[in-house]
Amino acid sequence: MSADQPTPSILLVEDDQMDVMNVQRELRRHNIDVPLILARNGRDALKMLRGEGGEPKIAKPNVVMLDINMPRMNGLELLEILRSDPEFVGLNVFIMTTSDLESDRLKAQRLAVSGYIIKPLSFDKFGEGGTTVDGFSLFLDLLRLKE
Repeated sequence: MSADQPTPSILLVEDDQMDVMNVQRELRRHNIDVPLILARNGRDALKMLRGEGGEPKIAKPNVVMLDINMPRMNGLELLEILRSDPEFVGLNVFIMTTSDLESDRLKAQRLAVSGYIIKPLSFDKFGEGGTTVDGFSLFLDLLRLKE
């Protein structure tokens, strides 16, 4: 990669503080030491990605971890917007949800998600139970794009 390649980062779009702490703990447990940028809902995440509404524009993250059920703009609504924006169409997005609804899963797949994670998050279970093939390895590979 070129020297101007930004440091890998994760954008975590999650409104539940316990889930945020759970993600932080799992990342630490697996020695994933990359910046974790937090947004409380889809609208805030969009402002950060685009640098709108007084928010400074963040560097494009390597991975977006996106909760489905949030106020103001849910994860699937945000994902639809990202997939229709040429700047963000290729973002690697992992959906996180407590819902195992087939309709949510199908909509996420139509929107080209990289993986689908059932909460509570445990990377030990990544890749099992219908998630993408070896999702955790993919997740790690995406974070190592700087190498």
